[in-house]
Amino acid sequence: MQRHECVVILDFGGQYTQLIARRVRENHVYSQVVHYTQPISVIEELKPKGIILSGGPASVLEEGAPRVDEKLFTLGVPVLGICYGMQLMAYMLGGKVEPAAQREYGRIPVNMLSSSALLSSVAGESQCWMSHTYQVKQLPDGFVSGARSKNCANAEMENTAKALYGVQFHPEVTHTEKGGTILKTFLSDICGCAGDWSMAAYAESAVEAICNEVGDGTVLLGLSGGVDSSVAAALIYKAIGDRLTCVFVDHGFLRKGEADEVREVFTKTFPVRLIAADASDFFLSHLEGVSDPETKRKSIGRDFIEVFKKEALKLGKLDHFAQGTIYPDVIESGSVAGSSVIKSHHNVGGLPKELGFTSLIEPLRMLFKDEVRALGEELGLPSSLVWRQPFPGPGLAIRIIGDITRDKLTIVRDSDAILREEIAAAGLDRSINQYFTVLTGIRSVGVMGDERTYDYTVAIRAVTTDDFMTADWARIPYDLLAKISARIVNEVGHINRVCLDITTKPPASIEWE
Repeated sequence: MQRHECVVILDFGGQYTQLIARRVRENHVYSQVVHYTQPISVIEELKPKGIILSGGPASVLEEGAPRVDEKLFTLGVPVLGICYGMQLMAYMLGGKVEPAAQREYGRIPVNMLSSSALLSSVAGESQCWMSHTYQVKQLPDGFVSGARSKNCANAEMENTAKALYGVQFHPEVTHTEKGGTILKTFLSDICGCAGDWSMAAYAESAVEAICNEVGDGTVLLGLSGGVDSSVAAALIYKAIGDRLTCVFVDHGFLRKGEADEVREVFTKTFPVRLIAADASDFFLSHLEGVSDPETKRKSIGRDFIEVFKKEALKLGKLDHFAQGTIYPDVIESGSVAGSSVIKSHHNVGGLPKELGFTSLIEPLRMLFKDEVRALGEELGLPSSLVWRQPFPGPGLAIRIIGDITRDKLTIVRDSDAILREEIAAAGLDRSINQYFTVLTGIRSVGVMGDERTYDYTVAIRAVTTDDFMTADWARIPYDLLAKISARIVNEVGHINRVCLDITTKPPASIEWE
């Protein structure tokens, strides 16, 4: 398998770990997140050009606090510790970490010294994002301080002879003004990374990895019709051709025209062996009277597995199981150590053992949504599919607040189609990262044609985001909102009011349920 230069990120449970991975990749360097409990041999096998120690919620002074093998600091590989990672490096190498006299949270002015190898290109004062109660009070032998804030004398430390560096602030977040430059200095100047990793390179190595894993075997993939599973299908097809079988379960909660497009793409552009099962009546029958969102998700997930297994068993024994899991799915389902369950994802949970598969193939598991789209374009998927709006596994079922009926599905499906059509016509479909309509449980009085109405309210949700872990509400032009609202009220039955959701994530999630 072709090996790309790699930077390993040791995860200590920090909220920004995935963001560090993204920032490294933005410099065209492949990053791989490894849990801190993995043995040092796992890291050595990856032959990293550099290692980054993430932040984390623990204190190095706590009993049982996360540690690493001390050999990590003697591998001859540059190491950058961020926040907890810096404190851990200092503590393990003989420095002292103590509670800060004054905690620092948020944007803090930091003075960076021109003598610092890591910070020389950003010397002077700039705003940095701090989030710490403890700090390094005494540096380990051989280290010098390269930055300070009002309340933190050692906001950066470095031992250039051993290529060990630490920053108390978070260079990976956009709130740190020159964080991108600092990370680029570490990757390019200190680690010597060429920055030649690309989606073309990823596709090449992923295809080779799939071929090595599958051998002469066969693969079964659950194709939802969304971007993630479609890109996974195209990638696996490129690797093994017609030895890939896709089962497409139409649960009846898809957007307008999607089922037809999936059948078109995966019978012509990528002619896989496609099994399409229309199970909408089956899914809907189990949701009658169900209003709780998590109950809906679990019911749909359970039914999806049941229908999928039923169709899979008809095919006879296949060797491997594949799915389009991506990194945010793993995070939000609580599958990363230390993370909490935000919402259940039916594609995170492992192998359906009773079907006799020998392995689980998830070629997108460490990719973010924008990277998945770039890979889809590299593979030649139609732009309409690659840039399709993100869509949850349970589909429109969780864009209806309260119980689900066929009439409500029609309302939300038709209103969503109008929104997508107008956003695209206005040329905003790439700049707004996710947008959709929600059929709220609210009914209100209105007037249409001089007659009183008592009908539903539709909410428009539109957000901008880099990583879907945080998001801001999109500032859609008022004239466009007016046009969308008028079309929805006039063209979709039983709607007399349209509202705009202007809540960020957090505190809200992107989806309403």
